[in-house]
Amino acid sequence: MNRRKFILTTLAFAATPLLGVRAKDNEVSNMSDEIEKLELSEAEWRKRLTPERFKVLRKEGTEPAHSSPLNDEKRKGTYICAGCDLPLFTSEMKYDSGTGWPSFFKALPNAVETKLDFKLILPRTEYHCIRCGGHQGHVFNDGPEPTGKRYCNNGLALKFIPEQA
Repeated sequence: MNRRKFILTTLAFAATPLLGVRAKDNEVSNMSDEIEKLELSEAEWRKRLTPERFKVLRKEGTEPAHSSPLNDEKRKGTYICAGCDLPLFTSEMKYDSGTGWPSFFKALPNAVETKLDFKLILPRTEYHCIRCGGHQGHVFNDGPEPTGKRYCNNGLALKFIPEQA
């Protein structure tokens, strides 16, 4: 183990209890056996997605805050993965977090899976679509009741399907 990896691993173990978000604490089940995986080559993903969506979903990018029209979406409906159309959230799960990204206090069952992200040195809990593995955003423990979670989502990673009247 090199020195940098040792330091990052040590920081992760030390900081994880302070952050309070761990994959096993997540209310969303990681039962990926129940969902058939969608696995495409990088070239197939590039054909399927816009360059902006490819950067977010496949390269774990982040769109600028306040850039997504979904942040202001108020209609009833379902938010689905922009990569594979799997339903991830409903409008009832959405709230205005003031962060500039669409935010939800919980995800649909068996919709996302989590992993630790060390891009900012201290670990954060990142979540991905359980079907296609598309990067959605990060989950934090500063959301509203009843869960106390904030699923901070990239708008580019989602599509909104309005409820039919």
